[in-house]
Amino acid sequence: MNACTANEMRNIDRLASERGGVPSIVLMENAALACVNALYSKFPDMRSKRAAVFCGKGNNGGDGFAIARHLYNRAVDTTVFLVCGDEFKGDAQINFDIIDGMNVKIEHVYNTDILDYVIPSYDIVIDAIFGTGIHGEIEGTPRDVIEKINEFSKFTLSADVPSGINSDTGEVCGVCVRADMTVTFAAYKIGMLLYPAADFTGETVLDKISIPDYIINSAPHAAEVMDDKMYAGLFPPRRSDSHKGDYGKILVVGGSEGMSGAPYMAATAALNAGAGLVTIAAPDCINDILEVKTTEIMTAAVKSRGGRFAAEGAYEILKRAEKSDAVLIGPGMGTSEECAEIVRELLKNAKQPVVVDADALNILSRDMTMLEDCTCPLIFTPHEMEFSRLSGLAPDEIKADRLGTSKAFCEKYGVTLVLKGAHTVVTAPDGFQYINNTGGPGLAKGGSGDVLAGITAAFAARLGDETLSAAAAVYLHGKSGDAVTEQRGAEAVTASAVADGLGRAADIICRSVYYR
Repeated sequence: MNACTANEMRNIDRLASERGGVPSIVLMENAALACVNALYSKFPDMRSKRAAVFCGKGNNGGDGFAIARHLYNRAVDTTVFLVCGDEFKGDAQINFDIIDGMNVKIEHVYNTDILDYVIPSYDIVIDAIFGTGIHGEIEGTPRDVIEKINEFSKFTLSADVPSGINSDTGEVCGVCVRADMTVTFAAYKIGMLLYPAADFTGETVLDKISIPDYIINSAPHAAEVMDDKMYAGLFPPRRSDSHKGDYGKILVVGGSEGMSGAPYMAATAALNAGAGLVTIAAPDCINDILEVKTTEIMTAAVKSRGGRFAAEGAYEILKRAEKSDAVLIGPGMGTSEECAEIVRELLKNAKQPVVVDADALNILSRDMTMLEDCTCPLIFTPHEMEFSRLSGLAPDEIKADRLGTSKAFCEKYGVTLVLKGAHTVVTAPDGFQYINNTGGPGLAKGGSGDVLAGITAAFAARLGDETLSAAAAVYLHGKSGDAVTEQRGAEAVTASAVADGLGRAADIICRSVYYR
């Protein structure tokens, strides 16, 4: 599923008309029908409801006029409220003229104080005020209307995007409609997937409004959003004659005294994500602990000093790495100078994909010259503070532009970056991006990052595309987190439960696609 900027979406609309032969008025009609169908899915008894449609003067307002027409024709008590006057053009004017001659109730909003009493008298509010065209601060009557909708509406549906969000950046333009449902057209809008705007969209429904797939997929777009179909396409059912070597050999390098859980959770996640063989290379001082913890996972004891890896342990790790299809380094390993030597030697000599996580990222942030002699594909998995240390950017600067800062970093260093957080962003070395929409606050627990890193390593060993592997890993991690949250509640989610649920989550995804 594609995610577009406002300009990219306008280009898709244009191509739909010029190449696809779909007139813009038909696109508006289909957008309106998508919203009406979503309302009927939510409220099968729509004829018993009263609907208020708040319309601006642009094409989003035109969507609102068409929505009002369809509701009126289905005997729904519907009133249109004009927020920005009654001067329209193009398709919006056509749809306004139609409802103007149909006895649909049309009211101008002059005095917003009366909305305190008007809005509560309606069961449903449809927001068709601004759509993707808004920039800058919202002021005057539109601002007052949006505030009244948020305060008094019982249920709000936004057409395309909630009015007041910047659809490119996710910023709120002073004020924003807080939707219970957003029906977006043709493709996701980038800003909907970024915070703070993502807090305002409610349930999101994507409808292609009859734009042909070949136009949507061939047009330039900023990012993609993984879905069940895309994920399942990467992991077809296992062949009956397959063996463990077909599913990847993973080496997890990590652990230290007091931190045996981190590599264990990563290794468990890799195994549960489908890896054929998983080995933990850990300091020999914690090997006995890991031997007790593990059954299917193998261990390799590496020379230690002071509870952490000794530098001379690099030779043993490199021997193990040569026999692996992917390596994960970092979980719980510490940041000593001897650990730094382990990281340096692995990056210099490994040939297979290496997932760099946790303490290995912090080591690397102290000396980015380690990348100069790197011989392997790299996947970095930082949260915002770790990425701040890696990039030298302030956390607030990263938070304000997660897409832009990720892209610049990847293009500079030639790595795949998984910038973790609410709606994790995965960026390829060439700058192409995936935005994840699975998972939630239940994943904000210790060990979640270790689990994600383990899944990422498992997929990197199988798929041969580091960025796609990372995007799929983030998607499955979030899906499992969502399932555990539903079972236990967000407060009781644990990283171990998420790791244990990976196989079931993957099975549900694939069955929904292969056995519809």
